Amino acid sequence: MEDTSPLRVVAIGGGTGLSALLHGLKQYTKPTETTPVTADLTAIVTVTDDGGSSGRLRREFDVLPPGDIRNCMVALSEDSGLLSKLFQYRFQSGRGLKGHSFGNLFLMALTQIMGDFPDAVKASSEVLKIAGRIYPSTAANVALEATLEGGTKVVGETRISRSRRRIKSVRLHPRKARPLPAALKAIADADVVTLGPGSLFTSVIPNLLVEGIPAAIRRSHAVKAYFVNLMWQPGETTDFRASDHIRAIHKHAGGKLLDYAVVNIRPITLAMKKRYARESALPVENDIDAIFHMGLKVMAANLALTTGKVRHDPAAAAAIAIKLAQEGRRRRNGKT
Repeated sequence: MEDTSPLRVVAIGGGTGLSALLHGLKQYTKPTETTPVTADLTAIVTVTDDGGSSGRLRREFDVLPPGDIRNCMVALSEDSGLLSKLFQYRFQSGRGLKGHSFGNLFLMALTQIMGDFPDAVKASSEVLKIAGRIYPSTAANVALEATLEGGTKVVGETRISRSRRRIKSVRLHPRKARPLPAALKAIADADVVTLGPGSLFTSVIPNLLVEGIPAAIRRSHAVKAYFVNLMWQPGETTDFRASDHIRAIHKHAGGKLLDYAVVNIRPITLAMKKRYARESALPVENDIDAIFHMGLKVMAANLALTTGKVRHDPAAAAAIAIKLAQEGRRRRNGKT
């Protein structure tokens, strides 16, 4: 008998890349004439942000950074109108309020009331009526440390992102950060586990440094796929080809983890290339032969949007994730 239950998609990452993918995947949570396939969504989100409003709240109230999780909640919200706008509203003035977003303050206050950040995320998700579940990759208050070329160590996601020297490796402090059991169960039950798109060393890899998450991904019958970044990030991934991103993921995960690399084949316009070149960023080279030699398959599609900035197209990225989830479901049911 054919399994017609919703495809189970677990998306791992952080930043704007993850929220863009989730925004695209939200369209699959209810069957329609154009999207008869349905999906059950889980996001696992990095909690190493220490800049802006999130960083201030971390320092002042000893809470986990709410920003990335807030963006994911809004991306998955069934109400994309007033309530979502409220959560994204950023105060433009006011002593102590300027720069904070309402959603961050809401999550911080709810954490103080409930005494637990994951519980606050769950309650906030119910308020927003989100189409899925969101888990922080760990409930531990962790910081990110990078070792740069030459051996220099830099602590803090913001300082790492601002560095213009190549990153050799990153790790968490404290190193023994544990994942949420619910996140591990979602990975075990998944049809597809996606990593990215997003900043390699500050949005994607930190999730793999949480004890138990790489092992859970390996044990899962799911298809494991990485959405390769479209452009270099100056310093962080300067000169990185697609295979270099994958190599860094496998290095920090303690061995081979991925089945697929998802790459963009839509050309970046010359005007956009020139604009990014002024910031020392170029398109990531898709060295597909090198990826094949690493034992991965490649899924190629027109993924780039170039309106204002080069970003992944939420709808196109989501369609790829669904296609890979269907492969994972067949694998799970022993039909491949």
